[in-house]
Order: sequence, then C-alpha cells, then structure tokens
Amino acid sequence: MTPAIAPTVAPTIAIVGRPNVGKSTLFNRLVGRRSALVDDRPGVTRDWREGEGSLGPARFRVIDTAGLEDAGGDSLEARMQGQTDAALDEADLVLMVVDGRAGLTPLDRYFGDWLRRRDRPVCLVVNKAEGMAGEAGIVEAYELGLGEPVAISAQHGEGLSELYDAVVEALPAALNDDDDADQNEAATGPLKLAIIGRPNVGKSTLVNRLVGSERVLTGPEAGITRDAITVPWRWRDRDVELVDTAGMRKRTRVAGALERMSVADSLRTIRSSHVVALVVDATRPMEKQDFTIASLVIDQGRALVIVANKWDLVEHKDIVARQIREQLEAALTQVRGVAVKPISAVAGSGIDKMMDAVFAAREVWQRRVPTAALNRWIEDVLAYHPPPLDKGRRVKIRYLTQVSSRPPTFALFVNRPNSLKESYRRYLANGLRNDFDLPGTPIRLVARGGKNPYVKR
Repeated sequence: MTPAIAPTVAPTIAIVGRPNVGKSTLFNRLVGRRSALVDDRPGVTRDWREGEGSLGPARFRVIDTAGLEDAGGDSLEARMQGQTDAALDEADLVLMVVDGRAGLTPLDRYFGDWLRRRDRPVCLVVNKAEGMAGEAGIVEAYELGLGEPVAISAQHGEGLSELYDAVVEALPAALNDDDDADQNEAATGPLKLAIIGRPNVGKSTLVNRLVGSERVLTGPEAGITRDAITVPWRWRDRDVELVDTAGMRKRTRVAGALERMSVADSLRTIRSSHVVALVVDATRPMEKQDFTIASLVIDQGRALVIVANKWDLVEHKDIVARQIREQLEAALTQVRGVAVKPISAVAGSGIDKMMDAVFAAREVWQRRVPTAALNRWIEDVLAYHPPPLDKGRRVKIRYLTQVSSRPPTFALFVNRPNSLKESYRRYLANGLRNDFDLPGTPIRLVARGGKNPYVKR
C-alpha cells in the first residue's frame, strides 16, 4: 500500500582523503559534536562513521571514511579501502580533503584520478589552509582537476560559509531536509520575511511603514543600512519577523570589507527566511541586478514576492505593470506566476495586498502533494510525453514522490537517473506547477536510481 506522504530522503555526503588530512575533524565540525576520534597519528579511523550533519540551513547525512591508501590483498588497509568504496556507493556528494600545509602528495594525485573516474560529484576541500602556510597548498590543489578548491580550517571553523556555498550548489536537496518540527514551526511560528533589493529602492522606508515607527534609519543616501536588522511585528494577529537588509549592488561595484560583510549578511538573511520580498523601483525599468538578486533567492529555495515600490509616482500604471510582468515571465521562468504587488511605502498604499501575497507565498512554499495523486499524474504525463531517448536507450520513470517541502521537492525514481535530460525536468516542473497549483515558488526535481522504495517486498 502506498503511503499518502513519503518519508524524507536525506542526501548523503562522504568525506574522503589520504590519512591524517583532517577528515574526522571536519566530520565533527559538520555534526556539531566530537563524535569521531581525532589524533595526529594517521589511520585512527577504520570503519566509516555516519551522523546527521548541517551547514547553516543545509541538512544532510555525512559519512567519515578511513584514509585512502593504495593497498591490495586481504590486508587491513585493503579492507578499510573496501569500507570507503561502500560509503562512496551511498554518497550523493564526495568531499575530497587534502592537507594545505603539506601540499599535494603522490597519494593525493592517485586518488584524485580515481575519483574522477567514479560517477559521483566531487568537491575538493583544502584543510589546514589558515594563514600563510596554506596558501601554496590551495594553489597546488588546482592540479587535481576537481574544480575550484574550497579552503577551510576544520579545527578553527574557518571557510565554512564557502563550503556551504559549494555543497548547496552541488547538492540543492540538502536545503530541503525538514522534519515535522520544522514544518510545524513554519506553519504556526513567526513568518520570517526578508526585505531585500538594490540600494535606495525604499526597503527601510517599507519596514518603518509596516511597523508604524521609525525603527530603522532612512534617507536619500544609498547604503545607510549595513547590518540585517530584525524587527518583530504582528499583522492581523499573526507574528512576523521582518528583516531589513543592506542594499545589494553588482559584485563588481562592491567596495571595501564593510560592504562585503553587509552583502554576506544579506545572503545569510535570505537563507534563513521563509519569504523574500524583493523591492524594486517602479519608476525605473527592472535592472539586471534585480534579476540577479531574484535568482539568488530562487537558488536558495525561498518563496519570492516582487514589490514594486514608489507606485504613486508612476504615470502609466497599466503599461508599467504589463512591462514588469513580461520581464519576469521572460527572465524568471523557474518561478512562473510569482506575485507582483505595487505599493507606496511613503503613502502606505498596497501594504495589505502585499502581506496577503506574502502569506499566500509561504503556504505554497510549504505545500505537500499526496503521493497517490503524484503517481496518477506522472502516469498521464508519461503516456502523453515520455522522456526522450538517451543514446538510443529508453529512460524509464518508475515512481514520483514529494520528499520535502520548503520549497516543494520531488524525487523521481529512474532506471538511468543521469540520462534524464534537463529540458525534460523543466517540462515536469512546469507541469507540477500548473496542475498542482504551485505558482511563484521554486520546484526541485531530484532523479534517483534504484527500485521503488515504497513497494512492500
């Protein structure tokens, strides 16, 4: 019997590397406690160890493996290598760790070649990279051909924000592993609303209008707000956490360490929010930076509402409204149907409609679709438009289930997951959006191999 709601499938990250590069230290850092033994002597870890890891809002299962060694036969080292092989078979992402102070060794190069031949995405991590001693090792790590290395210090907790970005880029499903308590908090707790946008579009003025006081500084100068300011508020007897953020300019125009920290603070605010209100200046055409910020929100899996501020200054409102809608439909196809609400933060007009859209966006963002309905839907879709062949071979979708919400995330169980073309995934995502009423929210599709796990054997 098929359950109405499928259990959450947590993505898996395996940590590999030669002995004594700091794999267990990184494991302990990710799971948040001293779970794995750590010692300067190589070979302390023998069996692979697993735990529930996190980086910011990203959640995943993490595996600590024995040090990679070139061994054969029935030796202890060969059996340890077999354990590492088993861990890699379960991994959705591999963190290849090297020692930044020691630099690359022949063993690092050997196993770098070995990982490139395996069908697993790899993130190269240069540990012990703090200070001048690790700089040469960071540059040398490019020689492995595993992409741009991420420099960290697992012992001191440095570089974890860069590691978070790399993990989420390679493994978007890590942001979707939410348990029942988390779901309940989103449904009944305060709505976390981030106000973001380019400098001087009226973000702080909007926050002050919402709370009814001069809570944050405003003025004609761009860049007044530097820190992300959280303001508790109630709207129609519902709790809201408003966060006013610094204006986000083009990366090439960001100047100085202080502005870089302000932008980083805004990015962290986006990641921890439920809904993001992107404020744009309605008196000017939407700029490339507006769409760049919107794409950041979508990539982080947050619900999005477009707020067209200074609407009282717009002369031809119908024309401008149509232009904004056409621009969004062309540039943000991954969130078709996103709400656009015209307001005037100075005059206070349009605020109630904006907040109605914000709460509606959160409801869609955390919506769940019953598994039975999904599989009836996928059967109809496959009958009408099956997946394209890959090199003359059939790609067969066996099962579809929603593995999490916030945003809605669906797992496709496919006989050949790597052969499912991106264009067909977009076709399925658009169909899910239209047929299950999921407008304006990111939809993620994760292709998984293997048999249907929900069929009783």
